[in-house]
Amino acid sequence: MFRRAFWFTAGAAAGVWATTKVNRKLRQLTPESLAAQAANKAIETGYRLKDFALDVRAGMAQREAELGEALGVDAAADRALPAQRRRAALENHKHHKKHYGMLDEKPPYDRNEDH
Repeated sequence: MFRRAFWFTAGAAAGVWATTKVNRKLRQLTPESLAAQAANKAIETGYRLKDFALDVRAGMAQREAELGEALGVDAAADRALPAQRRRAALENHKHHKKHYGMLDEKPPYDRNEDH
């Protein structure tokens, strides 16, 4: 009698455990859950790439300082373009857009574009 009760209880517990496990897995495989997991992985990858880029930039600055010290160059170069060059670059960009008809207007439809 006790043996039957034990096996009945063990079977019921195994059934509840298996059902719970299967339901969890099914919830993980829904499209919404898969999309959320992919988004989380993409965000995590973005953070890792950002950290990598910051490490590379710091290493570049350190190596540049070492080379400057070894060569006897102590003046830190200004990274921004001088005002004249920046203005010329912006004007060239506007000229490029105007030349190709992209300044505040839609380009004309090209029927061969889809082929």
